[in-house]
Amino acid sequence: MEKYLESYIERMRNTFTDIPPTPAHTIASAFIQYKFGVYENAVRECTDALSHLSDSAHHTALKKALAIIQQDAENRVNSRIVADMPLDFVGSERGFVPIQLRPEDVDHPATLALDNALIFIYVVALVTSPDDEEALGEHRRFIIRLLGDYQKALGLA
Repeated sequence: MEKYLESYIERMRNTFTDIPPTPAHTIASAFIQYKFGVYENAVRECTDALSHLSDSAHHTALKKALAIIQQDAENRVNSRIVADMPLDFVGSERGFVPIQLRPEDVDHPATLALDNALIFIYVVALVTSPDDEEALGEHRRFIIRLLGDYQKALGLA
């Protein structure tokens, strides 16, 4: 899965060249806050990051990822158990996510949407916020494990 992740990182590195340092850091912080379970901070960081992104195709996909994480974090803050997530990647947004499966291969669409969102913002933060590279590097194994959960479905097993 390491090669798969590296390939995805390079694809995103070439796509997300237009995010300034401050929003890039905010995206990194949103990921880290969510990962550490500081959901109120994750909601705030997602809100802040969303306000700095344009409506270009790649930013629209990134906005969707941040909105998915924001919504899940809000649900956790409010102790809401939600079986289905109303947000998901659609149309051209799907071209930016790391795990693309046929609908019949998806057992839990909400879990796939959240996993894609987490991996997506992790990688965007990694390629756009050099100041956060070390902190994000500490979470690489988590990302590899998330990808590993889909190894068979992706035909990589």
